[in-house]
Parts: sequence; structure tokens; C-alpha cells
Amino acid sequence: MDRVQLDVFEGPLDLLLHLIKKEDVDIYDIPISRLLDQYLQYLQLAQELDIDLAGEFVEMASELAYIKSKMLLPEPEAPGVGDEEGPDPRSELIRRLIEYQRYKAAAQSLISRPLLGTDVFARPAEETEPQNEELLIEADTLSLISAFQDLLKRLPAETVHEISRERTGVSERILELTEMLKGREQISFEDLFIGEKTRVGLVVTFLAILEMAKQHLLRIVQEKVFHRIVVCPLVSEEENHGNQSAQDHP
Repeated sequence: MDRVQLDVFEGPLDLLLHLIKKEDVDIYDIPISRLLDQYLQYLQLAQELDIDLAGEFVEMASELAYIKSKMLLPEPEAPGVGDEEGPDPRSELIRRLIEYQRYKAAAQSLISRPLLGTDVFARPAEETEPQNEELLIEADTLSLISAFQDLLKRLPAETVHEISRERTGVSERILELTEMLKGREQISFEDLFIGEKTRVGLVVTFLAILEMAKQHLLRIVQEKVFHRIVVCPLVSEEENHGNQSAQDHP
């Protein structure tokens, strides 16, 4: 299988925030055991996809495991304390997550503001009708991995005996997906995996989609985070020039 190296996560806190939102849990009352299981699943999948993660991700896994063990241990009895509970082992992690969330929101707000005097153009009021494309956002990689994980969970249990066949590489799969996308304005992310019955086949297709997006052969968009993901093929300059020439010279 061809290898594709990708920068996926901004950091372990970014991944944890994503999991908290996906699992719809209270950031002030994090279920550490559940979060640790989801976190380890992501690390395992990233390893399978040959995504090179920094050591800080492994360090965070160790920290989560330590917090989990602290929460499982009974509180030692201290004289004169009575029934007062000790400090919450999650408190420091929660503080860091909330702080990171604030910085991330502030950074996104700054990025979304137009630079004064740079690439700012006024448009007449009559031309400001909303377009459907503007309602779509670029799907982030974490959302893609979440959708891919859901596909993996739907796979039937693997049988012990399987007839071996030559595996399709990422490059070959890109060619197949290119043919599948021809003539389409968009296609559901899940529909690109139709016919794949093995984990290896799903992984190769997923890597091919990411590589095509990296090469600007397609866009991966969704209305909102965690909503349905759609893939839109992009027309190359050569194809666009050819289509324009055909229209100019029938």
C-alpha cells in the first residue's frame, strides 16, 4: 500500500475538544474513561493510516490514563477533613481545555476578519444574493476521520479464511475515483466507499480521497461540523480551457 503522510491534528488538546463535542459531553464533567477509549481509537486509526503523530499525543494518552487511575482509587481518609472531597484529578486538564478553546475561538475570529486595505472589494447590493456554495464549509480532517470510523464499524466481522487478491494501491484508487466523479457536481462521502468490503479497501479509498483533496482534485465540504460530508470534483485549468474552447468554437 502506498504511504501518505498527513498533518492531521493541531495538537492533542484539539483532538480532545473534538471528541468532547462529538460525544456531546460536558467539558466541566468529562467522563475520562469514555474519552480515553475514544482517544486511543483515534491514535490506533492514525497509526494504521500512516499518519505521523508527535510524541505529545502519546504523552496525552498517558496523562488521561493517569487521571483515570486517580479517579478509580479511593480517597485516603485524612483526620479532621470530614466528608470533604479532595481535588478533582481532571481539574487541570479541564482548565487547559477551556483556555485552549478560548484561544482557538479568538484565532478563528481574527482570521475571519478582512485585512484592512487588502483584498477587500465592495460589491453592489443587487449582486449580494446568497449562493448555495457559501453555505458549505470545508470539512476538517477530524470530521473526516469520524465519518471514516463510522464506515469501519459497519464492516462485517472478518472471516478467518479469505481468498487473497492483489491489493489496489492509492494511485490506482485515485484513477478509479476520478472516473467515478466524472460528470458529477457532487457525491456523498460514503458513496465513494460503495463496493469496499474489507478494512484494507476502506483505508486505501480514504487515503486516496485525502490525497486527491491535497492535490486540489476535489473539495470535501459539509453544511456544519458533524453534518453530512459531500465531495465535489474540481475542474482543472486544462479541462476548463478545453470546455471554454469547445463553447467558443462549436
